[in-house]
Amino acid sequence: MDFDYSDAEKDVKSTAREFAATKVRPLAREIDEQNRFPRDLVTEMGRLGFFGLHMPEEHGGTAMGYKAYVLAIEEICGASMTVGAIIAINALAEESLLRFGTDAQKQRYLPSLVAGESLGAFAFTEGLTGSDPRAITTTATPDGDSYVISGEKTFASLAPSASVAVIFAKDDTGKVSAFLVDPKSKGFVIEKELEMLGFRGEDVCPLMLDHVRVPRANLLGQPGQGYNVLLTAINVGQLGIAAESVGVASAALKMSLDYARNRTVRERPMTDLPTIQSLLGEMSARTEAARWLTYRAADLKDKGRYSGKDAATAKLFASQVAHDVVDMAMQIHGSYGYTKELDLERLYRDAKSAQIAEAVSEVQRIIIGSSLARE
Repeated sequence: MDFDYSDAEKDVKSTAREFAATKVRPLAREIDEQNRFPRDLVTEMGRLGFFGLHMPEEHGGTAMGYKAYVLAIEEICGASMTVGAIIAINALAEESLLRFGTDAQKQRYLPSLVAGESLGAFAFTEGLTGSDPRAITTTATPDGDSYVISGEKTFASLAPSASVAVIFAKDDTGKVSAFLVDPKSKGFVIEKELEMLGFRGEDVCPLMLDHVRVPRANLLGQPGQGYNVLLTAINVGQLGIAAESVGVASAALKMSLDYARNRTVRERPMTDLPTIQSLLGEMSARTEAARWLTYRAADLKDKGRYSGKDAATAKLFASQVAHDVVDMAMQIHGSYGYTKELDLERLYRDAKSAQIAEAVSEVQRIIIGSSLARE
């Protein structure tokens, strides 16, 4: 297995790193404190091609693959997890359309999603569902040439800026189907944005669907195929979360190195202390392990050998690494790290979201364990 960067991947990494340093980092604190969606940065990411790295050229992408996708997310999340994660969240709708959409659906929605001119929301979760499709209460009732969708969703990121939402509902057979819904439809209500501990500025909102009429042509995939749509999209989203986690862990490690090199203890830099060296060594080893596991998962996806087990493994491990590395960074910084004067406390809050989003770590372990049991 060769993880050397191609020239094109080097360009992606370099471009994303420069964008993160010059455009994202200066606004990262403001985005977090104001809980502000970074619309201007989304436009720039679209211009730079970050939304289409893994998308085919026929839909406006660059067809560079999922390794390029994770490279861009990792670099940007080192400056702001909120900004970098927008690529991964938008990819949920992109992947759903690419794998299950009709030619007409792809032509209608994918080019603008890939260009960053519009965004896609993805709404499966309800108050009592967790990851269980059997608990979905949102319904889609056939009515002539339409479906009428009613129900409530929560934790729908990007909803206020979305031009299309992938909505999951039980159809008349009792099975879950997926639908492409225009957020401007009558009865589609985007409720007040949720105040999150971290991951702020992501426009995470509950949705209410009050008899929303959706054309039958907007059914995504076949009737009753919604869970397959969900799993296919989520596996790519989880790969994105793994990359987000690597970016956060790398940022925490860099902050800690800079702090320890410039802070003295008894007229010696902190980096001379064995306790600090031990923490830095552990942080570095874990971050590298998470990085290469994430790259391996992306490589498998590019080769068509990516499974739910691979997605769960990368997401589980990398998100735990982000949490642990930021925690160790907090120990190195001491009380200063716990203040809002430093960006570390933002990383501390953001890192936790990676263990929760798109199925909590406990679910990832079950996915891996059940896969092993079947092998």
